[in-house]
Amino acid sequence: MEGSKGQRSVLITAGANGIGKAIASSFSQSGASVHVVDVDENALGKLPQDFLQTIADVADEASVCSAVRRHINAFGSIDVLINCAGIQGPTAGIEMISLAEWRRCLAVNLDAMYLTCREVVPFMKRQTSGNIINIASTAGWHGYPLRTPYATSKWGVIGLTKSLAMELGIHGIRCNAICPGSVEGVRMERVIAAEALEKGVSEEEIRKSYSIGSSLRTFVLPEDIADMALFLASNSAGKVTGQIMNVDGHLESFGGLNHGEE
Repeated sequence: MEGSKGQRSVLITAGANGIGKAIASSFSQSGASVHVVDVDENALGKLPQDFLQTIADVADEASVCSAVRRHINAFGSIDVLINCAGIQGPTAGIEMISLAEWRRCLAVNLDAMYLTCREVVPFMKRQTSGNIINIASTAGWHGYPLRTPYATSKWGVIGLTKSLAMELGIHGIRCNAICPGSVEGVRMERVIAAEALEKGVSEEEIRKSYSIGSSLRTFVLPEDIADMALFLASNSAGKVTGQIMNVDGHLESFGGLNHGEE
């Protein structure tokens, strides 16, 4: 069944800012019916009026169930789920991280993806089609000093993605993950500031270390991630599932400051 624009419908968590917003814009421009679920009410209000908008904390089970029901009621189907919600978690040595901080990071970054997938899969099975795209991180391939909860959650996202691809392929449902590198934007600025404070160096030093950590020596743009999401949801990627797509300029290290480089 088609969405209100005569095209596929897409539900995007954390689609009101950053990567999620770029993905929402790209899918809308492609003709999709877009539903953005986000906890930021102010940012939601600045989105195009033709976007379906739902205020929700995706780590809350009841809120996720309600958001998915609202999507189905509005569009009659759910063709693409993009799990973009995530938080940076604490920047500190493991001995300084509280259990509450640890659990909150995993709740938003991993539990929320389990919840959204659990709720949309029955509808996708009935359609015998669907696309799930999980936003992981290059931290899901590497260790990440001082960001242990974040890295752990992103490793979990990769495990979830691989497992669901195997479980759901027989139903015509594809599941892939995108691993962004260092993405330009407000969130990355917060990460840099927190790391600079923890290490006692300047923010410029941290920024430089992230830049030289990739082969292309540059940061990634939100639109780069949106382009990959559009591809993975397209017919051109019809045989692509269970894949972890790095969009990171080829990460060599998480910055020179982590590896003793000048």
